[in-house]
Amino acid sequence: MRNTQRLDKVLSNFGYGTRKEIKDYIKAGTVKVDGIVAKDGGLHVDPESSVIEIGCETLKYRKYVYVMMNKPAGVVSATFDNKLKTVVDILPEEFKCFDLFPVGRLDIDTEGLLLMTNDGRLAHELLSPKKHVPKRYYALIAGNVTEDDADRFKKGVTLDDGYRTLPAGLEIIRQGEHSEVEVVIMEGKFHQIKRMFEAVGKKVKYLRRMAMGGLKLDENLQTGECRELTAEEINMLKGQGIDESI
Repeated sequence: MRNTQRLDKVLSNFGYGTRKEIKDYIKAGTVKVDGIVAKDGGLHVDPESSVIEIGCETLKYRKYVYVMMNKPAGVVSATFDNKLKTVVDILPEEFKCFDLFPVGRLDIDTEGLLLMTNDGRLAHELLSPKKHVPKRYYALIAGNVTEDDADRFKKGVTLDDGYRTLPAGLEIIRQGEHSEVEVVIMEGKFHQIKRMFEAVGKKVKYLRRMAMGGLKLDENLQTGECRELTAEEINMLKGQGIDESI
């Protein structure tokens, strides 16, 4: 079945203006569908197959969109919040018409890699608790992290609620009053990394997710920026699962 929609609705959803503004564009003859000047905003078009032009621009429609965000602190991993700014709020206008949502979550004060998409089927598969995909984090820790801590992480740490985590990797970058580490976990319990360090008497001061499985945070993305995934990255994601993060 063809996915037909009103022309003015498609253009409005893509941020080209209000229905009234788009009506004026159409009246001025600046909108074309498959090379033919559109006369009516109520014209039903298939945005997946039709070539829609407005002025000198050609609408780039994709049914599914996959976006990598370098999430900033202070923003919640949700589509809506009554009080706080969400990751959807900070998306560029070009992505807002696609109804993207975060796959999994990062805590409000955690930065780094966050996948956003409108592909519900893929998101469901990636969030399956049966799929244990490694997630890598950089962390700044208040306290001297030792090899004993690394051994405890390797065996699994018992959290405050009695849950024993799966084995996790802990690589020490710098030891001292404030230690720098990288942590790899295979699951995503609530505030897991923070609670794991609390279990060994230390506190996470800063946390940034660097990778989920083979998907790595683009080093060129500044905090708060995002970009679409490449075809290679998308194919890689479809071959693995990502369960919810902390």
